[in-house]
Amino acid sequence: MDHNDHVNLLSRGIPTPGGIWTDIGSGTGAFTLALAELLGPTGRIHSVDKDHAALRQQKKVMANRFPAAIVTYHIADYTQPLDLPLLDGMVLANTLHFLPKARRAAVLQLMRSYLRPGGRLVLVEYDTDRGNRWVPYPMSFPTWQIVTEQTGFTETTLLATRPSRFLGQIYAALSFK
Repeated sequence: MDHNDHVNLLSRGIPTPGGIWTDIGSGTGAFTLALAELLGPTGRIHSVDKDHAALRQQKKVMANRFPAAIVTYHIADYTQPLDLPLLDGMVLANTLHFLPKARRAAVLQLMRSYLRPGGRLVLVEYDTDRGNRWVPYPMSFPTWQIVTEQTGFTETTLLATRPSRFLGQIYAALSFK
């Protein structure tokens, strides 16, 4: 996948430029860059990852590609409480599939607490329930619908899909607080 794929996966979940968003488990920033493009210079992004080197690399790429983007970088474990402002939305792209199933509900409740009423959660995930050693706990879209309902999110909708060389297909879904 390339930058255009990342933008296209998120675009229907981010209806207007601006707002305060976070990319949880952002790594080197593929989806943070997509957020920067979609939110434009009036948006604010909080990029969260526990890997300092990945965030340092992301910051350099962001400065070159989207110099007007307003990004705050947080070196943190997203499963623990984060110091974030009230958010209009969040992206969880290829993040939750590292979280054991037994921890999903508690972490999603924590994520939900960061969103303003009506806030948006955009998930990008492999569309399967069978993992492997690289992607141990993926969630198919039907499983994601159940998980979001159980954790208080509403109106879960499939936004887009893309073929993936890993586990067949990747999807983006939108849910609301």
